[in-house]
Amino acid sequence: MNFFRLPPLMNRLWVHIEPRRRLQFMMLLLLMVFTSFAEILSIGAVMPFLGVITVPERIFEHRTAQPLIEFLGITTPDQLLLPMTVLFVAGALLAGTFRMLMLWFSTRLSFATGADLSNNIYRRTLYQPYAVHVARNSSEVIAAISTKTNSVIYSTLLPSLNLISSIVMLIAILTVLLSVNPEVAITAFLGFASIYAIVIYNVRRQLRRNSECIARESTQVLKCLQEGLGGIRDVLLHGSQTTYCAAYRGADLPMRQAQGSNAFISLSPRFAMEAFGMALIACLAYVLTQQPGGVAGAIPVLGTLALGAQRLLPILQQAYAAWAHIKGGQDAMRDTLKLLEQPMPDYACKQASAPMKFRREIRLENVSFQYAPDAPWVLRNFSLTIRRGTRIGFVGTTGSGKSTLLDIVMGLLFPVQGELKIDDQALDHSNQRAWQAHIAHVPQTIYLSDSTITENIAFGIPPDQINYQRVQLAAQHAQLAELIEGWPQKYDTFVGERGVRLSGGQRQRIGIARALYRQADVIIFDEATSALDNETERAVMEAIDGLSKDLTILIIAHRLTTIRNCDQVVDLSPQPSIAGKHESTVTSEARVYP
Repeated sequence: MNFFRLPPLMNRLWVHIEPRRRLQFMMLLLLMVFTSFAEILSIGAVMPFLGVITVPERIFEHRTAQPLIEFLGITTPDQLLLPMTVLFVAGALLAGTFRMLMLWFSTRLSFATGADLSNNIYRRTLYQPYAVHVARNSSEVIAAISTKTNSVIYSTLLPSLNLISSIVMLIAILTVLLSVNPEVAITAFLGFASIYAIVIYNVRRQLRRNSECIARESTQVLKCLQEGLGGIRDVLLHGSQTTYCAAYRGADLPMRQAQGSNAFISLSPRFAMEAFGMALIACLAYVLTQQPGGVAGAIPVLGTLALGAQRLLPILQQAYAAWAHIKGGQDAMRDTLKLLEQPMPDYACKQASAPMKFRREIRLENVSFQYAPDAPWVLRNFSLTIRRGTRIGFVGTTGSGKSTLLDIVMGLLFPVQGELKIDDQALDHSNQRAWQAHIAHVPQTIYLSDSTITENIAFGIPPDQINYQRVQLAAQHAQLAELIEGWPQKYDTFVGERGVRLSGGQRQRIGIARALYRQADVIIFDEATSALDNETERAVMEAIDGLSKDLTILIIAHRLTTIRNCDQVVDLSPQPSIAGKHESTVTSEARVYP
């Protein structure tokens, strides 16, 4: 019964295939029809060719050959050999050409469609709200984009095209065989089809289990790779290579075994079919030689049926293998479809929004937030007014909600209760991007790509659109310019993967320069100077203090020296309750120091 669940999956996938690819699939279907006619011609030419070789008189006298004989001006049976040879060779070459063309077209189309799907998943994933990214493991997304999309190509797209092609070709070959000897054609087809039906019935559950295993373990393999290589410093320091190797093997080995099992299941019936086909041809040869006409009369029919069976068996095997691949890749396909069906925000297909007006204040009104309905409250009934051009410092114990609060201010998260207002305009999904155009963010951990200093400061800007003067000015304000100028490659220096060639303080200052490059009027520092030494931090803070007074700067810090020049300091530490115990959530009583 599981087999009949495939069409809905195919329909879901078809929705995400681009219109031009759909047109190409229709063209491929037309090519399959032409290929089937070429197969009919190549197989149909066998019988007259062998007949001319063995009993040319019979072909010469056959009424269907008379138009060709008259057209070519043939007067004796021996003269038929050359045109029949040419016809047979032409048919074989034509069929081979069409089959090669169909293979090229179907392979190219499958991989091009796979690229479209992969790009679509990546695009939809990047547009998901921040809360979605926080809630799921990145290994799932990376596995779907890099591994499971490939599985859709090899286990869905190519096999589906092969299955359709096999059905079309099967119909064409059966048409020829039925015209030669209906009883033998029907007997052979039913015999082969019955064997494949029995195999399908017996292996479908194993393919289902293998599909689940491959989809599950491929994500775990990638997770092990990310964790082991991402934390290589700690792995080397603690000598925990054995632990990660065991975890990797525990995921990789079952996946490989399931893949091997699928490969065996898809290929193994071929050998039984070949043996059965040879036995059938031998029996058929014996029966035909016992009929009037003897061996000479049997050879043309036997040769045609043998060639038809030689074409029929691989096509039946191809159809079965395609079905097995599709069944074995169902779960990977489901995971891929989940990501393809991620909703896109309204602004994704629109031009960039103009920044919304921000002239007076940012106001949080009774804001409450929790990451999940059953999770504890991170913020509860929090209210705060931030006037334009002020410097606000945020302090508090770990887990008190400082970073979450600023994520709400940045429009990355939306309050579960309460509102965030910009000049009395409530922030929602419709104006989210217009507000975020005002904001630059400097996190505690700076992500650096394996590219140049310039490209990391102007992060996300195409190289040909980077304003190099702004890059240098941002580096100066971040107290980084003197250091960069001292390097041989200066601003073209590569930082290495995740900035591995830089110190923690240098990475942090690049993050600050990145924020300054954007020329935003609201800059948020989430413990952005924690990796700097006291002297460098003081210089950076003096540079920040020297920026335009129209800038609104929000700073999360553990050291009071970082926020000593702020206009206000908001303490988000849990407040003592009446019973003398500390509350587990931040309340509207969070202390604000002028």
